[in-house]
Amino acid sequence: MKKILAVILGAATIIATAAVKSDPARKVQMTERVIETFYVDKVDSTAVAEEAIRAMLKKLDPHSSYSNAAETKELNEPLQGNFSGIGIQFQMISDTLYVIQTIAGGPSERVGILAGDRILTANDSLISGAKRPNSSVMKLLRGPKGTEVKVTALRGDDKIDFTIVRDDIPIYSIDASYMADPETGYVRVTRFAEETPEEMFKAIKKLQSKGMKRLIIDLQDNGGGYLQAATQLAEMFLPVGSPIVSTEGRAVPTSLYRSEVEPIFDGHIVVLVNQYSASASEILSGAIQDNDRGVVVGRRTFGKGLVQRPFPFPDGSMIRLTVARYHTPSGRCIQKPYTSGDDKSYREDLVNRYNSGEYSSADSIHLNDSLLYHTLRLKRPVYGGGGIMPDRFVAIDTTGYSKYYRDLMAKGVYNKYVVSYIDANRNELKRRYKNEEQFVKDFKVTDAMIKDLTELGAKEGVEMSEEGLKTSDGWIRNILKGLIGRDLFEQSAYWRVANTQDPVYKEGLRIISDADEYNKVLTSPSN
Repeated sequence: MKKILAVILGAATIIATAAVKSDPARKVQMTERVIETFYVDKVDSTAVAEEAIRAMLKKLDPHSSYSNAAETKELNEPLQGNFSGIGIQFQMISDTLYVIQTIAGGPSERVGILAGDRILTANDSLISGAKRPNSSVMKLLRGPKGTEVKVTALRGDDKIDFTIVRDDIPIYSIDASYMADPETGYVRVTRFAEETPEEMFKAIKKLQSKGMKRLIIDLQDNGGGYLQAATQLAEMFLPVGSPIVSTEGRAVPTSLYRSEVEPIFDGHIVVLVNQYSASASEILSGAIQDNDRGVVVGRRTFGKGLVQRPFPFPDGSMIRLTVARYHTPSGRCIQKPYTSGDDKSYREDLVNRYNSGEYSSADSIHLNDSLLYHTLRLKRPVYGGGGIMPDRFVAIDTTGYSKYYRDLMAKGVYNKYVVSYIDANRNELKRRYKNEEQFVKDFKVTDAMIKDLTELGAKEGVEMSEEGLKTSDGWIRNILKGLIGRDLFEQSAYWRVANTQDPVYKEGLRIISDADEYNKVLTSPSN
């Protein structure tokens, strides 16, 4: 027995010694072989390899990452612009699947499913009452194009069976486009996906047909997406030949992207950004700012200036490896500082910004003179080293915030109330409000509705707070009206309502509506 053990240990020593003397890649391979050969228990080699890959990438930078096949599919779907499913927007409320909207012309609408229906089962699998997470529900409803899913829905007291043939369902990256005033158009972009340029083109043409002469592009909370989508959007507004962005890396050639087509809009532009605007959002806002093409309004952006390239594996998994850095047209790198391997500090940066007072005062932002650059036409000072600093800073609004407002949100009370309110009043609301414009102009959240909301909150474990209600009254009424408008019409109805209380939006609209103020901001140093 001792002799056998000695042989095993000797073999292990030989393998380990060979690995030590070899290059790092060989060492990793040899380590995996040692584990598979000699570990005390049977090893899931795939799981071990995946964890090793994740650990290696974590040592590089905060944005290099690995995703398995399922994760890769989930990551790619929103950017590729469509998936195959039944075509509904839904919410799980009190463990029940409520249909908020059906996609126009989609599979569910074609068979007669209506907003307000509750889907109980899908292919004999229980949905409502089964405490399923959203990811599990989507797996039941999505599937290959052309396949069938049989669902049972509850409409009032009636159970109705539907057979739905799955089809390609578009994922839109523009949440809202409307005329903010008779001459100012507004477009909210939520991500930079394959179809975003086409969506933006259609939105601009539609707004121009309504008399748009000025444009607000809202990139708040937009975490980015495809580089090509950002450059194509920039081309819609910049003169031919204008630089948009450059990329530079050790192993990839330096590339400079310039506008190559005639712009489709040459009026005044305001771009809205905040601390969650990242990556492709920073490319577009940086290109507009550095070319002195428009005014950037809001708060300093996230600061993601690293370029990831996908390296797919045959099993559907993928590495997204940082291969270069973005540089805006003035030459500044907008990547915020990071320490390799210290992912925690990087993720806490936004919290640290808040705690330091940056969201409340521009004076709390310390700009490094060694990272000073200048815009291309007007030679205004701009800074690298972490995000895009707006031309006009707007402090975060916390005046309507209260613990009571937060707790109602955390418990899902607003959504639960809106679902019940819509259920009881849908036909009357549709009769009274023929379109979004009329709803936004005329609908009022009544005191009786607020009373019903607070009573529902109490049932959900949120104790009524007179002080909290008084502080947050305007916010609460605004979010209820926005959610009701969304459920009655489209997502854009929500933003028409929500924007009326957004200080970044209001400041952007104020600036762009006053030509003298617009020119003053555009020709002054960032503030």
